[in-house]
Amino acid sequence: MANRRAVVTGASSGIGEAAVRALRETGWDVVGVARRADRLAALEAETGAVAFAADLTTDADVEALAAFLADSGPVHALVHVAGGARGTDRVEAGRVEDWQWMFDVNVLSAQRLVAALLPQLRRAAASDGHADTLFLTSTAAQTAYAGGAGYNAAKAGEAMIAHALRLELNGEPIRVIEVAPGMVHTPEFTLNRLGGDSAAAERVYDGVENPLTAHDVADVIAYALNAPGHVNLDLITMRPVAQSAQFLLARGPLRPRGAEEL
Repeated sequence: MANRRAVVTGASSGIGEAAVRALRETGWDVVGVARRADRLAALEAETGAVAFAADLTTDADVEALAAFLADSGPVHALVHVAGGARGTDRVEAGRVEDWQWMFDVNVLSAQRLVAALLPQLRRAAASDGHADTLFLTSTAAQTAYAGGAGYNAAKAGEAMIAHALRLELNGEPIRVIEVAPGMVHTPEFTLNRLGGDSAAAERVYDGVENPLTAHDVADVIAYALNAPGHVNLDLITMRPVAQSAQFLLARGPLRPRGAEEL
């Protein structure tokens, strides 16, 4: 049987790029999707993934992606990593354009992709046993925090798409998986959220021992997709050990309590 093929969005950087690499390393054919064609081309040359440049907030680009996939082979998995956050404003001071952008890239893009690609996922499931949808959300979808309401709402909305889709697909061999990371240190996420202020972005991680990396999250994505087809990992919440909860973060070395007496 030919390799299974996954579509990975947000593939030009961070967790999306790492997911492309992790899936290629475990034998998948991969189509990497993002807006930045130059970065996709470099990833294609390095990993053998197929690059497709698209803006997932644009109906025409999603339709073009679906047509390309239909013409080039089966789709066994949709891995939706693309998304993002803008701003840390309180609700009363929130910029409507930032909230609209977050809703579009996190929620509406997920709906567009499901609507466009579900027929192809069904065909792959019919011929090869099962298919997958995987949504990268966030612990921000689970717990609100001051200054995060816009992102909280957007990621909670994306999570609800996954929850509802799992119910709607009951009886079909199509898994719906949600991976919800906590603190992940990637080059762009916090930098973009804070408007390009690199010093402020690095302060978010100051003193935190081993925040998650994009590679950590990509390993979990690959594990979930490579699990036996009858096993559905509905929700995987993952955090660095230093982050016990959204609001409880240790800064400084981790050590057992009373370690000085051992």
